[in-house]
Amino acid sequence: MSLYTLIFGDPNKKILSDYLRKVQVVNGHEDGLKSLSDQQLLGRFIKIRSFYTPNTSLDDLLPETFAIVREASKRVLGMRHFDMQLVGGMVLHEGKIAEMKTGEGKTLVATLPVVLNAVAGKGVHIVTVNDYLAKRDAVWMGPIYSFLGLTVGCIQHDQAFLFDPAIGDKGENAFLRPISRKEAYAADVTYGTNNEFGFDYLRDNMVPALEHEVQRARNYAIVDEVDSILIDEARTPLIISAPAQESSELYYTFSRIVSRLQEGADYNIDEKMRASTLTEEGITKVERSLGISNIYDPEGIEMVHHVEQALKAQALFKKDRDYVVKDGQVIIVDEFTGRLMHGRRYSEGLHQAIEAKEGLDVKQESRTLATITFQNFFRLYAKLSGMTGTAATEAEEFSKIYGLEVVTVPTNKPMIRRDDSDRVYKNERGKFLAIVQEIKARHEIGQPVLVGTISINKNELLADLLSREGIVCNVLNAKNHEREAQIIAQAGKKGAVTVATNMAGRGVDIVLGGSPQDKTEAEEVKKLGGLHVLGTERHESRRIDNQLRGRSGRQGDSGSSQFYVSMEDDLLRIFGSDRMKRLMDRMGVPDDMPIENAMISRSIESAQKKVEGHNFDIRKHLVEYDDVINKHRDVVYKQRRSILERFAEGGKESNIDLLESEVLGMVEQEIEQVVSYHTNLEGEGDWNVNEIIEVLRTIYPISAATESVIRDAVAPADDKMQGATERTKIIEAVVVDAKQAYVRLRQEIAKKVTEPNVFLQIERSLLLRAIDTLWIEHLETIDHLRQGIGLRGYGQRDPLVEYKREAYRLFQEFLDLLRKQVVYSIYKVSVAVEVAPSLMERRNITFRAPAKTMSERQTGSDGSLPEGATAVTTSEQVHVEKIGRNDPCPCGSGKKYKKCHGK
Repeated sequence: MSLYTLIFGDPNKKILSDYLRKVQVVNGHEDGLKSLSDQQLLGRFIKIRSFYTPNTSLDDLLPETFAIVREASKRVLGMRHFDMQLVGGMVLHEGKIAEMKTGEGKTLVATLPVVLNAVAGKGVHIVTVNDYLAKRDAVWMGPIYSFLGLTVGCIQHDQAFLFDPAIGDKGENAFLRPISRKEAYAADVTYGTNNEFGFDYLRDNMVPALEHEVQRARNYAIVDEVDSILIDEARTPLIISAPAQESSELYYTFSRIVSRLQEGADYNIDEKMRASTLTEEGITKVERSLGISNIYDPEGIEMVHHVEQALKAQALFKKDRDYVVKDGQVIIVDEFTGRLMHGRRYSEGLHQAIEAKEGLDVKQESRTLATITFQNFFRLYAKLSGMTGTAATEAEEFSKIYGLEVVTVPTNKPMIRRDDSDRVYKNERGKFLAIVQEIKARHEIGQPVLVGTISINKNELLADLLSREGIVCNVLNAKNHEREAQIIAQAGKKGAVTVATNMAGRGVDIVLGGSPQDKTEAEEVKKLGGLHVLGTERHESRRIDNQLRGRSGRQGDSGSSQFYVSMEDDLLRIFGSDRMKRLMDRMGVPDDMPIENAMISRSIESAQKKVEGHNFDIRKHLVEYDDVINKHRDVVYKQRRSILERFAEGGKESNIDLLESEVLGMVEQEIEQVVSYHTNLEGEGDWNVNEIIEVLRTIYPISAATESVIRDAVAPADDKMQGATERTKIIEAVVVDAKQAYVRLRQEIAKKVTEPNVFLQIERSLLLRAIDTLWIEHLETIDHLRQGIGLRGYGQRDPLVEYKREAYRLFQEFLDLLRKQVVYSIYKVSVAVEVAPSLMERRNITFRAPAKTMSERQTGSDGSLPEGATAVTTSEQVHVEKIGRNDPCPCGSGKKYKKCHGK
């Protein structure tokens, strides 16, 4: 207990007392609602909806609405919200995180704030960790919403549904009617995964017209398993990408070279930092193999990246731990859940290096078209809340990064699970032998056992050891995840032994006696001690360990948990203290003898805290760096949307005028810049008026009268005021002339084309094409800046400050290039030119699974982000034309690209 708690008391208890007073008000409505017919109950809710206005506080509607939802749930599902579930609902409504233990009915709790916030008619998103849970919860809770007249949508990876009781309960999509994604988002309540919500946001910001958008404004989201999504996935950027041109042969070449290197002699591994580096001898061997004298010379520097990625693939990334090979593909394994992450690919060439290492076909590297991190995506919601069984250990991070307060909601029934202290063994062999004997003893009396493992390797090793002892077990890992929910739901049956990667089956309750529950068997299991959870290794995060423990002892059931640890486990081997290891050796403990020592227990907790702090720093730095590009993204997406909004009602004169005003504003800016550049007020001698006229001709067909105004201008010898007056006169004359040329062009096209507002379409197309193309280039430029900015630390400069300064400069260049591309193109259009499609029309892009930033990505001590492993999505091949610096500029000016838009 902290000193603060001793002096001031537990703040959580004080918060709960306030909620419990509100619960009494909700309970006061219950008797009155019981006597109402179904139609009358619906009428009460309809009355609440009609009463709502934008000025109405939802807090005032909470007591009666919560009571109505509880009554509706009793009638259609036979489930009545407990008082503590009402508290959980209040916490969620207030935009906080409700920590509720496993089995406390979080899915049912969510219906309370969902219905209340749906009253506003702006939509509510319920975010789950996978498609299975999104569909399950939409169907499970759908009857409550349907009873109250609310529509329920469900977003899946490649389809969308609407909950419809008339469909029937047959088949895989029981009660679900296929609809468009736009219709699913238009529903009052929409279930889906964090990946689908995020990708749809990115796709919506690439559409050629507003009617192609699917999402509404992000109003309110409830994130289920919020720690998994906002903490474990926090370093995960969602990336829409297209393959770039890259030779695959290089990956095979470097894979062969690296495979001949020896650890210790040719390269070293830092397991704490998950980094690998070549020694001098290793560099010499690589150079000899490549026939290069110095790989770090300009001639060989492009090879360094390939060497580093090949070395990472060889030394740091292990098959059946970090990835599996399935159907000729390298598939990433989620380190937290053990699930396969189909469609996700490591970026920066690492995935290709692993493919080469495994002798598979190497796929091309990708070019980013759009990206956002989960951290910044979820901060787009007007109100955000979440629920999980384990959040308290990450309360600081939730508060600092997301502004979310964590409230621990007590269990409905007292927790009676017994959590035994760790058993520590000298080595891994002794630990696993003891685990097998423990499982065997409990299995013989019929007590169900759930065994949690860290990796697929350990999972299969233990299953093999149990098989040799004649113990039949259900194995659950990334290789057989299809039966995940089914396997985990039966883990509470008498005599069941389930070996699963740590968080497999999360979101599925383990009911004693199996599912559906056999009450007689459930009682027998309770007498045997309930479900016993056995952890084969401590995770880097205490929260993950607590999640595993939480699978047992739901809703007051009996249960127990214990972790088996060895000094050879990664956590203790890498992060444990050397003093503890020396103590173990001096004690001369046999391999199979467990040790219980307070110092060892403290060392384990200390190691976990050390890793948790390290990972928090990584995520914090990621936010600080990503906030920079997030500001750029916000400006660009708003500008893009404003163009689409004006075109959406193109027939309105006001929209035509707005778009015309925006384009002419760009023209005026460019003219001012051109004239100012060529009329130096500080220098001596005449201005080069011929050069001014030549440059202006590349923008628009300048009139003879305006040319005369420019030629008549006289550069002052030393009178700056006169020079400024002359410059202003030139600018004003050219701007008026350019606007007149613009009007003539618009009128000329209108006469030749019968389609209304065709010039508006041309302007829209030019603007969208410029934004889309240059934004992709900007993302690449910023990414390159970010990768190299850490080197500024060696010059005693803060990399983050330098990054912000450089990124600001690059964004100003982006805006300048955007203006130039539009200005130098608008006067070149003619009726023979087909309106160019936008990015998504020009590119046949497919969107698959999300990108995943690996947990191995580290930050340097200076706060920079050195090279690590990120994963990107795959998509169909897109050919991207590259313009050479000496090629003619595509704007039509006749100049070389480097002298025009390539400046």
